[in-house]
Amino acid sequence: MSVDGTITGETVTEEAKQGSTVVLTIDAKLQEVAERALANNIEKIRNGGFSQRYDAQGGAVVVMDVHSGEVLAMASNPDYNPNSWVGGISTADYNQIKEKNSLFNKAISGAYAPGSIFKMVTALAGLETGVINTRDKINDVGIYTKYKDYQPRCWFYNSYHRGHGYLNVSEAIEKSCNYFFYETGDRMGIGNLDKYAKYFGLGSKTKIELPSETAGTLASPEAAKALKETWSSGQTLSASIGQSYNNFSPIQIAKYISMVANGGNKVNPTIIKRILNSDGTESSKTEINQFTKEKLGLQDEETENLTFSESNISAVLAGMKSVTSDESGTAYVRFKNFDIEVGGKTGSAEAGKNVNAWFVGFAPFNDPEIAVVVMVENGGHGNYTAEVARDIIAQYFGMNINSDEIQENNQAQSYVETIE
Repeated sequence: MSVDGTITGETVTEEAKQGSTVVLTIDAKLQEVAERALANNIEKIRNGGFSQRYDAQGGAVVVMDVHSGEVLAMASNPDYNPNSWVGGISTADYNQIKEKNSLFNKAISGAYAPGSIFKMVTALAGLETGVINTRDKINDVGIYTKYKDYQPRCWFYNSYHRGHGYLNVSEAIEKSCNYFFYETGDRMGIGNLDKYAKYFGLGSKTKIELPSETAGTLASPEAAKALKETWSSGQTLSASIGQSYNNFSPIQIAKYISMVANGGNKVNPTIIKRILNSDGTESSKTEINQFTKEKLGLQDEETENLTFSESNISAVLAGMKSVTSDESGTAYVRFKNFDIEVGGKTGSAEAGKNVNAWFVGFAPFNDPEIAVVVMVENGGHGNYTAEVARDIIAQYFGMNINSDEIQENNQAQSYVETIE
């Protein structure tokens, strides 16, 4: 009230109302292991603890139930301590968090070239469209020479000056043969490849109940046009091995790997298990989804409903098993003597001057329960990051394995896919 008696403002006090209880899908112990394993792996890569040193800059982990889409763990590095905000955060602490970009959740907001972990999309698309079958063998001669203006090489040729030779689809996944997937992608074309990538949720928001999710980018003529560039046959080859304009978030990759592991059935990532209202009722999943869509401004997207033959899925999964179980597999060194059978795939994707490292996997192989996705920025080689997935899987299945007990062979064959 002013000096002349005029009312200038009012204060209204309302009695506090009891809020709702949100129960998350996160497994607290698995989350702890994921955060610690990721941080340790990044430090190990920086220190040259594997066969080669890389200036690893951070990374992300997502662990997902392959049937329900429930996120059991999600980690982003660098991270921060939420308790710093209790009682008010100091300017110095906030500036340190801001300088490290620790508030940026790389698991849902970061988009990264997938590299070879994309090859299961190319494989399944090629099998389902009929341009290859499970028995077909393609002869990798090292350099793909069909087009005069773009002649990419298999990573194996860059390292050993020869091709892999004749491979079927399972063997091509095991050995991560670029040439095989160049030829498969060229036979079916970018339209068919993108149709299957979209079905697996790549290039679209997963609609998880968290803000700031990126849609990423799916390599396509439309993506090229948006950048005022021209699509070419060479771009199709590049897209077929997870390069070109392809950039996806770890949460999208977790959805994709879950769907491959469960036989091609759609899953929708979620971090909310249930909401218990103050009146004793429980919000339905439909109500939660509707609330999320409204708050985050999400739009429904139509995707073609696809089905997969059991034999085609089996051939792809067999290749993923060989990645971890056969001596020539790109992640064998990380999983030898491991008690759980794991299906997996390594990937090393060019990002400017850096090489981002991926490992994706699921376990147990014969009856999948969880999918694990690990990405380390400038981590060098995908088989380095497989160590993180191994520790997470061990925790999930109660194995309590000390990572130091698993032998490492620093002479293991490592690779980087290059676009030339």
